[in-house]
Amino acid sequence: MTLETSIEFLKNIGTERAKFIKNVLGITTVEDLLTFYPIRYIDKSKIYKIGDLTKEPDADIQLKGKITDIQEVVYEKGKRLSAKFRDETGTMDLVWFRYTNWMKDSIPLNKEIFIFGKVNFFNGNFSMPHPEIEADEKKALSGTLLPVYPGSEKLSKRGINNKLFQNIIFNILKDLPQLISENLPDYILKSMKLMGRLNSYYNIHFPKDFKHFEAADRRLKFEEAFFFQLGYGLKKLHQKTKSFGNPFPIVGDHFTNFYNNNLPFELTNAQKRVLKEIRTDMKRSTQMNRLLQGDVGSGKTMVALLTMLIAMDNGFQSCLMAPTEILAQQHFNSIKELLKNTDINVKLLTGSSKTSERKIIHEELENGQLSILIGTHAILEDKVKFHKLGLAIIDEQHRFGVAQRAKLWSKNNIPPHILVMTATPIPRTLAMSFYSDLDVSVIDELPANRKPIITAHRREKDRLSVYNFCREEIEKGRQIYFVYPLIEESETLDYKNLMEGMDQVMNFFKSYNMTMVHGRMKPAEKDINMQFFASGNAQIMVATTVIEVGVNVPNASVMVIESAERFGLSQLHQLRGRVGRGAEQSYCILMTDDKLSKESRTRIKTMVQTNDGFKISEVDMELRGPGDILGTQQSGIVDFKKLSLIEDSAIIKASKLTVERILEKDSLLNHPDNQVMKQYYIRQYKGKNKWSQIS
Repeated sequence: MTLETSIEFLKNIGTERAKFIKNVLGITTVEDLLTFYPIRYIDKSKIYKIGDLTKEPDADIQLKGKITDIQEVVYEKGKRLSAKFRDETGTMDLVWFRYTNWMKDSIPLNKEIFIFGKVNFFNGNFSMPHPEIEADEKKALSGTLLPVYPGSEKLSKRGINNKLFQNIIFNILKDLPQLISENLPDYILKSMKLMGRLNSYYNIHFPKDFKHFEAADRRLKFEEAFFFQLGYGLKKLHQKTKSFGNPFPIVGDHFTNFYNNNLPFELTNAQKRVLKEIRTDMKRSTQMNRLLQGDVGSGKTMVALLTMLIAMDNGFQSCLMAPTEILAQQHFNSIKELLKNTDINVKLLTGSSKTSERKIIHEELENGQLSILIGTHAILEDKVKFHKLGLAIIDEQHRFGVAQRAKLWSKNNIPPHILVMTATPIPRTLAMSFYSDLDVSVIDELPANRKPIITAHRREKDRLSVYNFCREEIEKGRQIYFVYPLIEESETLDYKNLMEGMDQVMNFFKSYNMTMVHGRMKPAEKDINMQFFASGNAQIMVATTVIEVGVNVPNASVMVIESAERFGLSQLHQLRGRVGRGAEQSYCILMTDDKLSKESRTRIKTMVQTNDGFKISEVDMELRGPGDILGTQQSGIVDFKKLSLIEDSAIIKASKLTVERILEKDSLLNHPDNQVMKQYYIRQYKGKNKWSQIS
């Protein structure tokens, strides 16, 4: 027998049960069973009395007594098996809603037994559905901490219960210990103070005590993190040997003149640190692949521009690709304004670009006159050819597929350096794992003149006071956003909500100019209305979430988000980032219904308590899960069985550092000490990661 052996060959499972277990739990092999980890543990040293049950217990409990009076009960929807369980203090009903004759015949009558399960309380009576029954007081499993495995009513009705999993896994560990060989070298076990692999499986399923459980839990989490990081570490090494890049050793006149004469503000220490990391990357003759994380307003665009100026100093062109026309337009406007006192040629290419404009862009790109191209996915078109593309910057990476990113690489014979930017704060642990193929830089500091946005939660009864506050801000010369939720299921309903909101706002703010932006507008109309607001001609903008990105109005000091409970945390944070872009105090007011779900309360409370995008992203991941944050296509990549990307950041960091040290000294894992993990990696992962060099 091996770890790959089908579970149908295990005692007490067989073909039919194996099929059912596979369909419900996805378990097919012996190894799947070993990694079918308990969700909690119960202490079977404690025996309850029926007479002591004053309320329905929250957890499964154990009782000792005798079963009497078994009978079949026929009712409208079918039949059930019912029995009386008695101890010296009282009686309880036991019930099986689906059963077979062998199950009925196997129930011991009038014998001292133990039962274990969840107790229900209904109409003044206690009952236990589908209890586990143990006839022998001398338990087969040693110790008092016993595992409780994930289950379902479907399984228990087929006799596939917690007791069955306990016995099967216990027998595997007892009879087949040779299947579980060590996969980490001794020097890692000693340096990290890790429990051995076989011992960890024993103590994760049947821990001697909680101290042993914690040691086993830490070992198995480290193992998951380690081999995940090893895979990405090997991938990065492979990319560096294959991905030759153009070295950018020069910091010349374009960068220096702009930095000394046109920089509108002093860079933050975080921006300087990130620029240094980027410069170090681009000096090498290997392709840079770097992720730049920065909260809203942290100055990513400035870092992007300075990086493009370094590319120019080395004789190369740059492009910046954004997911939407609005965001591309914003980048173009910002960079064009920053470069207004220079002779640097910058152009914008989107789906809306006119044919005459495209012709000029294509010609200037090919002859090298155009140094910086900003645009949308239109940049990826085959007819867009560069003279010498050396740097490609991608904004909001999670909105682009891998194929789109790869297409940018093909725009030059030697792939350009890649800088991926995101304003969506990704939890650090998630970035360290999912983006392990990229080097990660973080701008975790806002410009010195920015004041933290004050966020408040208000309900419908507070609407008049909110409106009066907005009027006071307008009288100070400020501008206001009113944002309504985008309801994907019903564009018509979305439009209706927006129009009703517009009417309500207009009735109160009659003496002020207003404008509106929503997804049903044509791009040109949308741009005109946005510009009307950005220029200061309108004091109020009523909009849907189309303004989540792409609107930069430093004079806007208040954002009122209607039905805020219908937004996700990340979206609320992105919307809030549209204010607080100037030197004045700014405010975000979250309007909600009076009744909120527990999750909605958590989101609103988090927004009120902090402006830190990374703290918000941690809560967001806790609520939604990592897959939802990165997008459904990536969710499987972080599908760990033990490791938590929220709670186990220390283990993830330790595993990453360990892998980096190993690969720095032994990139192909040829050292004798590394053979156990090399062979395990090849066996487990080689077929899935074709880029791996080791063999």
